Amino acid sequence: MSDSGEFDVSRRAILAGGAAGAAVVAVPVTAQAAVPPGTAPSMAKVAMEVNGKRRAFVVDTRTTLLDALRENLQLTGTKKGCDHGQCGACTVLVDGVRINSCLSLAVMHQGDKVTTIEGLGQPDDLHPMQAAFIKHDGYQCGYCTPGQICSAVAVLGEIKAGVPSHVTDDLTARPTASNDEMRERMSGNICRCGAYSNILEAMADVAEKRA
Repeated sequence: MSDSGEFDVSRRAILAGGAAGAAVVAVPVTAQAAVPPGTAPSMAKVAMEVNGKRRAFVVDTRTTLLDALRENLQLTGTKKGCDHGQCGACTVLVDGVRINSCLSLAVMHQGDKVTTIEGLGQPDDLHPMQAAFIKHDGYQCGYCTPGQICSAVAVLGEIKAGVPSHVTDDLTARPTASNDEMRERMSGNICRCGAYSNILEAMADVAEKRA
């Protein structure tokens, strides 16, 4: 500090400090978060209700709900598609709300109620949406079908509850199961076989029977 009471910082010192700060920021995130080799994974016990049954298991805290369902609980009906939340093949219901299970960690669902395609119905007692998909041939190759059916069940639930979507014109009125509403709400579930029209027919069939 100078005799005048002001900090005496040279231009060279400022430049040197700025360069050091930039070097810290430029360190790749992967390098900052690197885990030393040989470090054991962090494990946690998780308990949740899956398809009406209480299930408890120990899992690596980095495990997604999708992998926990398939690998820890052997519920392989839920499919892994893109694994990036873009195709919807992994859609399941959590406390009645549809989610992409590949984007959610298993440890985030302590105490939750999870419903997979196996929990909606069985071959001898199909859920109405499962029966409608068969009736209208809404499955084709079938890989995306579990996620499509879980999402379709949730979509009709959202409409019944009055939840608006992006295409709802009147936000004060209760939405209806129109073609536009169902197409918009199902847009997160991708079918490469192109069974969209059949899927919508199946959903409309179930919606009409509920009305």
